[in-house]
Amino acid sequence: MSRRKVIFFGSDTIGVPLLKWLLIQQDELEVAAVVTQPDRPMGRGKRVVEGPIKGLAKAGGVTVLQPEKPDTALSDWMREAGTDLGLVIAYGHILKQHHLDAPALGMWNFHGSLLPALRGASPIETALAEGWSETGMTLMQMVLKMDAGAMVDQERVAIPSGITAVPMRERMAAACVPLLQRNLPALLEGAVELATQDPEAVTYCRKLEKGDGSLDFGLPAHAVESRSRACHPWPGSYLDYGSTRLKVSALSVEPGRVAAEAGILVLRREDNGVLVQCETGVIRIGALQRPGGRMMDAESFQRGFSLKSGTKLEYASSKPWVQSEPFPYKKKT
Repeated sequence: MSRRKVIFFGSDTIGVPLLKWLLIQQDELEVAAVVTQPDRPMGRGKRVVEGPIKGLAKAGGVTVLQPEKPDTALSDWMREAGTDLGLVIAYGHILKQHHLDAPALGMWNFHGSLLPALRGASPIETALAEGWSETGMTLMQMVLKMDAGAMVDQERVAIPSGITAVPMRERMAAACVPLLQRNLPALLEGAVELATQDPEAVTYCRKLEKGDGSLDFGLPAHAVESRSRACHPWPGSYLDYGSTRLKVSALSVEPGRVAAEAGILVLRREDNGVLVQCETGVIRIGALQRPGGRMMDAESFQRGFSLKSGTKLEYASSKPWVQSEPFPYKKKT
Protein backbone atom coordinates (compact mmCIF):
# COMPACT_ATOMS: atom_id res chain seq x y z
CA MET A 1 0.00 0.00 0.00
CA SER A 2 1.38 3.41 -0.97
CA ARG A 3 2.08 5.95 1.71
CA ARG A 4 -0.47 8.71 2.28
CA LYS A 5 0.72 12.20 1.45
CA VAL A 6 0.51 14.92 4.10
CA ILE A 7 1.17 18.62 3.61
CA PHE A 8 2.16 20.51 6.77
CA PHE A 9 1.52 24.23 7.31
CA GLY A 10 3.35 25.93 10.19
CA SER A 11 5.71 28.80 10.99
CA ASP A 12 6.11 28.81 14.78
CA THR A 13 8.20 26.62 17.08
CA ILE A 14 4.96 25.25 18.56
CA GLY A 15 4.69 23.07 15.44
CA VAL A 16 8.13 21.47 15.79
CA PRO A 17 7.19 18.39 17.88
CA LEU A 18 4.28 17.62 15.56
CA LEU A 19 6.39 17.86 12.41
CA LYS A 20 9.16 15.77 14.01
CA TRP A 21 6.63 13.04 14.71
CA LEU A 22 5.27 13.16 11.17
CA LEU A 23 8.75 12.89 9.69
CA ILE A 24 9.45 9.58 11.44
CA GLN A 25 6.20 7.93 10.28
CA GLN A 26 7.91 6.65 7.14
CA ASP A 27 5.93 3.41 6.87
CA GLU A 28 2.50 4.95 6.28
CA LEU A 29 3.04 8.67 5.73
CA GLU A 30 4.99 10.89 3.37
CA VAL A 31 5.34 14.57 4.20
CA ALA A 32 4.89 15.83 0.65
CA ALA A 33 5.80 19.42 1.55
CA VAL A 34 6.05 21.90 4.37
CA VAL A 35 4.51 25.33 3.85
CA THR A 36 5.96 28.06 6.05
CA GLN A 37 6.38 31.81 5.99
CA PRO A 38 9.29 33.36 4.08
CA ASP A 39 12.58 33.93 5.89
CA ARG A 40 12.47 37.27 7.73
CA PRO A 41 15.12 39.73 8.99
CA MET A 42 15.47 39.36 12.76
CA GLY A 43 17.16 41.16 15.64
CA ARG A 44 19.07 44.41 15.73
CA GLY A 45 21.26 43.44 12.82
CA LYS A 46 18.24 42.53 10.68
CA ARG A 47 19.92 39.32 9.62
CA VAL A 48 17.64 37.10 7.54
CA VAL A 49 16.89 33.96 9.55
CA GLU A 50 15.10 30.81 8.45
CA GLY A 51 12.31 29.67 10.74
CA PRO A 52 12.44 26.52 12.90
CA ILE A 53 9.91 24.68 10.75
CA LYS A 54 11.93 25.26 7.58
CA GLY A 55 15.13 24.08 9.24
CA LEU A 56 13.49 20.86 10.40
CA ALA A 57 11.93 20.21 7.00
CA LYS A 58 15.26 20.75 5.18
CA ALA A 59 17.02 18.40 7.58
CA GLY A 60 14.38 15.77 6.75
CA GLY A 61 14.77 16.24 3.01
CA VAL A 62 11.25 17.60 2.60
CA THR A 63 10.16 20.13 -0.04
CA VAL A 64 9.72 23.59 1.51
CA LEU A 65 7.22 26.08 0.05
CA GLN A 66 7.37 29.70 1.24
CA PRO A 67 4.82 31.84 -0.59
CA GLU A 68 4.61 35.46 0.56
CA LYS A 69 0.87 34.83 0.63
CA PRO A 70 -0.81 31.50 -0.16
CA ASP A 71 -2.34 31.69 -3.64
CA THR A 72 -3.98 29.48 -6.26
CA ALA A 73 -0.56 28.17 -7.28
CA LEU A 74 -0.29 26.55 -3.85
CA SER A 75 -3.66 24.81 -4.07
CA ASP A 76 -2.80 23.69 -7.63
CA TRP A 77 0.47 22.22 -6.30
CA MET A 78 -1.40 20.27 -3.61
CA ARG A 79 -3.78 18.75 -6.15
CA GLU A 80 -1.05 17.90 -8.65
CA ALA A 81 1.02 16.27 -5.90
CA GLY A 82 -1.93 14.08 -4.91
CA THR A 83 -2.02 15.40 -1.35
CA ASP A 84 -4.27 13.34 0.91
CA LEU A 85 -4.27 15.36 4.14
CA GLY A 86 -3.44 18.90 5.23
CA LEU A 87 -2.36 19.72 8.80
CA VAL A 88 -2.05 23.30 10.04
CA ILE A 89 -0.61 24.78 13.24
CA ALA A 90 0.32 28.44 13.72
CA TYR A 91 0.95 29.05 10.02
CA GLY A 92 0.28 32.79 10.18
CA HIS A 93 -1.76 33.26 6.99
CA ILE A 94 -5.46 32.89 6.25
CA LEU A 95 -6.21 30.07 3.82
CA LYS A 96 -8.93 30.38 1.18
CA GLN A 97 -11.56 27.80 0.25
CA HIS A 98 -9.51 26.54 -2.71
CA HIS A 99 -6.71 25.68 -0.26
CA LEU A 100 -9.09 23.91 2.12
CA ASP A 101 -10.55 21.85 -0.74
CA ALA A 102 -7.22 20.81 -2.26
CA PRO A 103 -6.25 17.81 -0.05
CA ALA A 104 -8.51 14.83 -0.73
CA LEU A 105 -9.21 14.25 2.97
CA GLY A 106 -9.43 17.91 3.97
CA MET A 107 -7.47 20.43 6.00
CA TRP A 108 -7.26 20.11 9.79
CA ASN A 109 -6.03 22.68 12.29
CA PHE A 110 -4.48 22.47 15.77
CA HIS A 111 -5.73 25.37 17.92
CA GLY A 112 -4.25 26.21 21.32
CA SER A 113 -7.37 26.20 23.46
CA LEU A 114 -10.28 24.03 24.48
CA LEU A 115 -12.68 25.36 21.88
CA PRO A 116 -15.15 26.99 21.76
CA ALA A 117 -13.23 29.03 24.37
CA LEU A 118 -10.57 31.46 23.13
CA ARG A 119 -10.88 31.59 19.40
CA GLY A 120 -8.26 34.01 18.12
CA ALA A 121 -4.59 34.91 18.02
CA SER A 122 -3.26 34.37 21.56
CA PRO A 123 -5.14 31.52 23.25
CA ILE A 124 -2.14 30.19 25.20
CA GLU A 125 -1.06 33.54 26.61
CA THR A 126 -4.67 34.50 27.33
CA ALA A 127 -5.27 31.34 29.36
CA LEU A 128 -2.25 32.34 31.48
CA ALA A 129 -3.41 35.95 31.76
CA GLU A 130 -6.83 34.84 32.94
CA GLY A 131 -5.34 32.68 35.67
CA TRP A 132 -6.77 29.40 34.40
CA SER A 133 -5.56 26.09 35.80
CA GLU A 134 -6.15 24.15 32.57
CA THR A 135 -6.30 24.63 28.82
CA GLY A 136 -5.64 22.31 25.89
CA MET A 137 -5.16 21.70 22.17
CA THR A 138 -8.11 21.20 19.85
CA LEU A 139 -7.93 19.32 16.54
CA MET A 140 -10.57 20.81 14.29
CA GLN A 141 -11.81 20.90 10.72
CA MET A 142 -10.74 24.05 8.91
CA VAL A 143 -13.45 26.36 7.59
CA LEU A 144 -13.30 29.93 6.33
CA LYS A 145 -14.58 31.45 9.58
CA MET A 146 -11.80 31.83 12.16
CA ASP A 147 -11.48 28.82 14.50
CA ALA A 148 -15.14 27.92 13.93
CA GLY A 149 -14.81 24.44 12.43
CA ALA A 150 -16.21 21.26 13.88
CA MET A 151 -13.99 19.56 16.45
CA VAL A 152 -12.36 16.14 16.13
CA ASP A 153 -10.78 15.80 19.58
CA GLN A 154 -9.04 17.69 22.40
CA GLU A 155 -5.94 17.11 24.52
CA ARG A 156 -6.23 18.75 27.93
CA VAL A 157 -3.13 20.43 29.39
CA ALA A 158 -2.67 21.57 33.01
CA ILE A 159 -1.29 25.05 33.65
CA PRO A 160 1.23 24.80 36.50
CA SER A 161 1.41 27.58 39.06
CA GLY A 162 3.96 30.24 38.13
CA ILE A 163 4.55 29.09 34.55
CA THR A 164 5.32 31.69 31.87
CA ALA A 165 4.47 31.80 28.18
CA VAL A 166 7.45 29.98 26.62
CA PRO A 167 7.41 26.81 28.77
CA MET A 168 3.61 26.77 28.51
CA ARG A 169 3.84 26.86 24.73
CA GLU A 170 6.29 23.95 24.94
CA ARG A 171 3.75 21.93 26.93
CA MET A 172 1.07 22.75 24.38
CA ALA A 173 3.36 21.84 21.49
CA ALA A 174 4.01 18.43 23.03
CA ALA A 175 0.25 17.86 23.45
CA CYS A 176 -0.24 17.93 19.67
CA VAL A 177 1.54 14.61 19.21
CA PRO A 178 -0.78 12.30 21.21
CA LEU A 179 -3.74 14.25 19.84
CA LEU A 180 -2.74 13.39 16.28
CA GLN A 181 -1.59 9.86 17.11
CA ARG A 182 -5.00 8.75 18.29
CA ASN A 183 -6.92 10.51 15.52
CA LEU A 184 -4.70 9.94 12.48
CA PRO A 185 -6.20 6.56 11.51
CA ALA A 186 -9.71 8.04 11.37
CA LEU A 187 -8.47 11.09 9.45
CA LEU A 188 -6.80 8.86 6.84
CA GLU A 189 -9.92 6.72 6.53
CA GLY A 190 -12.17 9.77 6.20
CA ALA A 191 -14.12 8.49 9.19
CA VAL A 192 -13.71 11.12 11.92
CA GLU A 193 -16.63 11.91 14.20
CA LEU A 194 -17.10 15.67 14.41
CA ALA A 195 -18.60 17.75 17.23
CA THR A 196 -20.06 21.17 16.44
CA GLN A 197 -18.89 24.03 18.67
CA ASP A 198 -21.54 25.36 21.04
CA PRO A 199 -22.24 28.91 19.78
CA GLU A 200 -23.38 29.99 23.26
CA ALA A 201 -19.98 29.14 24.75
CA VAL A 202 -17.78 30.87 22.16
CA THR A 203 -15.27 33.43 23.44
CA TYR A 204 -12.50 35.31 21.67
CA CYS A 205 -8.98 36.44 22.50
CA ARG A 206 -6.93 39.08 20.75
CA LYS A 207 -3.38 39.57 19.56
CA LEU A 208 -0.88 40.59 22.24
CA GLU A 209 0.22 44.22 22.15
CA LYS A 210 3.24 46.00 23.59
CA GLY A 211 0.97 47.92 25.96
CA ASP A 212 -0.16 44.68 27.61
CA GLY A 213 3.09 44.78 29.57
CA SER A 214 1.96 47.81 31.59
CA LEU A 215 1.02 46.74 35.13
CA ASP A 216 -2.55 47.67 36.04
CA PHE A 217 -2.67 48.02 39.83
CA GLY A 218 -6.41 48.59 39.67
CA LEU A 219 -6.76 44.83 39.24
CA PRO A 220 -6.54 42.22 42.00
CA ALA A 221 -2.93 41.22 42.70
CA HIS A 222 -3.43 37.68 41.38
CA ALA A 223 -4.59 39.13 38.02
CA VAL A 224 -1.53 41.40 37.84
CA GLU A 225 0.74 38.42 38.47
CA SER A 226 -1.06 36.21 35.91
CA ARG A 227 -0.88 38.85 33.20
CA SER A 228 2.79 39.44 33.87
CA ARG A 229 3.51 35.73 33.35
CA ALA A 230 1.53 35.80 30.10
CA CYS A 231 3.69 38.70 28.89
CA HIS A 232 7.01 37.01 29.62
CA PRO A 233 9.22 37.21 27.61
CA TRP A 234 7.26 39.47 25.23
CA PRO A 235 6.22 42.23 25.62
CA GLY A 236 7.58 42.00 29.16
CA SER A 237 6.18 43.82 32.19
CA TYR A 238 6.84 47.38 33.27
CA LEU A 239 5.70 50.25 35.46
CA ASP A 240 6.28 54.00 35.31
CA TYR A 241 8.09 55.51 38.28
CA GLY A 242 7.60 59.17 37.59
CA SER A 243 9.08 59.73 34.12
CA THR A 244 11.21 56.58 34.26
CA ARG A 245 9.93 53.33 32.82
CA LEU A 246 11.15 50.35 34.83
CA LYS A 247 10.99 46.82 33.51
CA VAL A 248 9.97 44.33 36.19
CA SER A 249 9.87 40.56 36.62
CA ALA A 250 9.55 37.82 39.26
CA LEU A 251 6.18 39.00 40.53
CA SER A 252 4.38 37.25 43.38
CA VAL A 253 1.22 37.86 45.37
CA GLU A 254 0.85 38.76 49.03
CA PRO A 255 -2.50 38.89 50.82
CA GLY A 256 -3.76 41.84 52.82
CA ARG A 257 -2.97 45.52 52.33
CA VAL A 258 0.03 47.78 52.75
CA ALA A 259 -1.73 50.99 51.67
CA ALA A 260 -5.25 52.35 51.45
CA GLU A 261 -5.06 53.18 47.75
CA ALA A 262 -4.16 51.05 44.73
CA GLY A 263 -0.86 51.96 43.05
CA ILE A 264 1.01 52.98 46.20
CA LEU A 265 4.57 51.67 46.32
CA VAL A 266 5.78 50.53 49.75
CA LEU A 267 9.27 49.49 50.88
CA ARG A 268 9.77 47.29 53.93
CA ARG A 269 13.09 47.39 55.75
CA GLU A 270 12.89 43.89 57.14
CA ASP A 271 12.98 42.16 53.76
CA ASN A 272 13.85 44.92 51.28
CA GLY A 273 10.61 44.14 49.47
CA VAL A 274 9.24 46.26 46.63
CA LEU A 275 5.52 46.07 47.20
CA VAL A 276 2.66 47.75 45.36
CA GLN A 277 -0.89 47.86 46.62
CA CYS A 278 -3.44 46.51 44.15
CA GLU A 279 -7.23 46.68 44.21
CA THR A 280 -7.11 43.63 46.43
CA GLY A 281 -3.91 42.06 47.64
CA VAL A 282 -0.35 43.24 47.15
CA ILE A 283 2.06 42.51 44.33
CA ARG A 284 5.68 41.85 45.28
CA ILE A 285 8.22 42.78 42.61
CA GLY A 286 11.28 40.55 42.77
CA ALA A 287 13.44 42.13 40.05
CA LEU A 288 13.67 45.50 38.28
CA GLN A 289 15.59 47.04 35.41
CA ARG A 290 16.23 50.70 34.69
CA PRO A 291 16.65 52.07 31.14
CA GLY A 292 20.03 50.99 29.77
CA GLY A 293 20.64 48.71 32.74
CA ARG A 294 20.21 45.03 33.44
CA MET A 295 17.57 43.16 35.36
CA MET A 296 18.55 43.00 39.05
CA ASP A 297 17.01 41.57 42.18
CA ALA A 298 15.02 44.17 44.12
CA GLU A 299 17.59 44.62 46.88
CA SER A 300 20.49 45.16 44.48
CA PHE A 301 18.42 47.46 42.28
CA GLN A 302 17.64 49.79 45.18
CA ARG A 303 21.32 50.32 45.90
CA GLY A 304 21.64 52.22 42.61
CA PHE A 305 18.13 53.56 42.09
CA SER A 306 16.23 55.25 44.89
CA LEU A 307 12.62 54.16 45.26
CA LYS A 308 10.58 56.18 47.71
CA SER A 309 8.03 54.48 49.93
CA GLY A 310 4.57 55.98 49.57
CA THR A 311 5.03 56.98 45.92
CA LYS A 312 1.81 56.94 43.93
CA LEU A 313 2.40 55.07 40.67
CA GLU A 314 0.34 56.21 37.72
CA TYR A 315 -1.25 53.40 35.74
CA ALA A 316 -3.94 52.92 33.11
CA SER A 317 -6.74 50.37 33.02
CA SER A 318 -5.73 47.42 30.89
CA LYS A 319 -7.61 46.14 27.87
CA PRO A 320 -9.78 43.03 28.24
CA TRP A 321 -8.14 39.83 27.03
CA VAL A 322 -11.38 37.87 26.48
CA GLN A 323 -14.80 38.81 25.16
CA SER A 324 -17.86 37.18 23.61
CA GLU A 325 -17.51 38.99 20.27
CA PRO A 326 -14.55 38.95 17.87
CA PHE A 327 -11.92 41.61 18.48
CA PRO A 328 -11.46 44.05 15.59
CA TYR A 329 -8.79 42.92 13.18
CA LYS A 330 -6.08 45.49 12.51
CA LYS A 331 -4.16 45.22 9.27
CA LYS A 332 -0.45 46.02 9.33
CA THR A 333 0.37 49.35 7.75
